[in-house]
Amino acid sequence: MRAVIMTGPGDVDVLQMAEVATPKPGPHELLVAVHASSLNRIDILRRRGLYPKSADDSNILGLDVAGDVAAVGSAVKQFSVGDKVFGLVKQGAYAEYCLLPEVLAMPIPENLAYTEAAAIPEVFFTAEETVLQLGQLQAGQTLLLHAAGSGVGVAALQLAKAIGAKVIFTAGSDAKIAKLLALGGDVGINYRTQDFAELVLQATNNIGVDVVEDFIGKDYFARNLAVLKPGGCLVQVAFMSGATTEIDLRLVLQKRLHIIGSVLRSRDLADKAVIKQRFAKTWLPLFGSGKLHAVIDKVFAFAEVQAAHQYMEANLNFGKIILQHK
Repeated sequence: MRAVIMTGPGDVDVLQMAEVATPKPGPHELLVAVHASSLNRIDILRRRGLYPKSADDSNILGLDVAGDVAAVGSAVKQFSVGDKVFGLVKQGAYAEYCLLPEVLAMPIPENLAYTEAAAIPEVFFTAEETVLQLGQLQAGQTLLLHAAGSGVGVAALQLAKAIGAKVIFTAGSDAKIAKLLALGGDVGINYRTQDFAELVLQATNNIGVDVVEDFIGKDYFARNLAVLKPGGCLVQVAFMSGATTEIDLRLVLQKRLHIIGSVLRSRDLADKAVIKQRFAKTWLPLFGSGKLHAVIDKVFAFAEVQAAHQYMEANLNFGKIILQHK
């Protein structure tokens, strides 16, 4: 089969098309003929050699997959050859065929294209787990959402609005802010030209927010704590500006703050299966009815993977970047 392999850490030229052996499904796995996959920020970090390695790392990137079941393992019960499926994989979606654990597979709703399905798993699983489960955002509360134009950002905004929360968000351009307001966001802040901490307090009458969802890390940490109301929660999902920072513990104690970190990829299969099951039961039907949307910025042909990576690294996207394989 054809696959995009990573020849080593580096720039986009380390992503090369190659012929590799087609994987064989284990007892509880599906072999999926891939129609579409998507880019995630972790793909960039792994390609650059900036993400911690694990013993079973593959040189084929890609976490989201959508396609047709080409073969099933001996113990698979819920799916058959020919079924249209999508789901989350640990790696390997930049290929013509990919292995998908049965417990992480979901049927593609009839009204969704493969490209739309591939835009859902990683970002919506992450958003639901971090904002709603760990952050415990409730109806009537307020979320401060950073990097709101990212894949996880547009997913988190939709889920927060679906439960009846208010969303104050940051983005890097007025054009992205306009799109996020159209998607349901309440207050938009351009982080390049405005001080988000000052404007968040203005927007909340100096009360602050209940939950902060942050991907930036070091540069935002102190301000994130400052805008949380007493008992509020900061959910740290990434650290794009740096992983180390100073913390004023007096503020944490005085305001009884909660600081929670989360990474989806390193969770074991059982944990991911619980997240998937909860998502499939509660939220997947809303895609079928059109109440939730897979927000896609741009679709690249599979062979254009280098250009797709460059596009993401330039932070040009609003929502997901898709690789169309077929």
